[in-house]
Amino acid sequence: MFTFPSIDGTAIHVRSWLPTDAEPRGVVQIAHGMGEHSDRYGHLAERLAGLGFAVYADDHRGHGLSMGTVPGDLGPDGWNLLVADEVALTEILRERHPGLPVTLIGHSLGSFAVQQYLLDHSDLVDEVVLSGTTAVDGLFGEIAAAGGDLIGFFNAEFQPTRTEADWISRDEAQVDAYNADPWCGFAIDDTNMGLLAANAQTRLSNPSTVRTDLPIYVMVGEKDPLNNKLRLSDLLVQRYRGAGLNDLTYQVYPDARHEVLNETNRDEVEADLLAWITRARD
Repeated sequence: MFTFPSIDGTAIHVRSWLPTDAEPRGVVQIAHGMGEHSDRYGHLAERLAGLGFAVYADDHRGHGLSMGTVPGDLGPDGWNLLVADEVALTEILRERHPGLPVTLIGHSLGSFAVQQYLLDHSDLVDEVVLSGTTAVDGLFGEIAAAGGDLIGFFNAEFQPTRTEADWISRDEAQVDAYNADPWCGFAIDDTNMGLLAANAQTRLSNPSTVRTDLPIYVMVGEKDPLNNKLRLSDLLVQRYRGAGLNDLTYQVYPDARHEVLNETNRDEVEADLLAWITRARD
């Protein structure tokens, strides 16, 4: 664990998982989703460390150990600062591990941050994974059209629901663990949600500045409510391909919901992801 100061002085806490028996072969940086924290990615991180990767995951501002007094409060201009924090962390990791390739993984809100990150800094990373991702402008449009109730929107396809988090996974044990975790289950503040929505409309919808040779792996659940039966993840992939990206893998898991890494078929999901990350290094 280490911390680094954000632009506004917020202390950003970073967890690390390192290989124990050899020098790292690569670096993996993980950006978690909204209303969760980096330690939820420990299983994946341990697998990656066992394969020789140095893995780092920060708790975003307003989340986990980086949280202030109000869960989800990102502070003034917090959304843009959250993205800047991810860029700063990559730069720190480049200094710690000079010459090693960097894989940047973003899930859900973390994937939205990665989408924005890539518009200006795609040269900083060697490859990218987007999990539980979507065309963010389209998602906000559909939430607004449905009345603006996030939880109601996410659970609409899964009625009758057992809990308010049924939309994240078919695995009831994973859902129960999420609901029992005091660092899970909240939204970011309204001001920064609005800033994200504005950026999604004006910036994320046009990925033309992302370098075209960047390898991207998109993995989503077929029944992830963020994607409206894959329509919005399809749109995201089409936008990247339309921008000229020529190394893009689009992996869809039938019947899976939002958190594919915590789904009933998570062993398959994890194996596919690890195979993609290690494909050019074995």
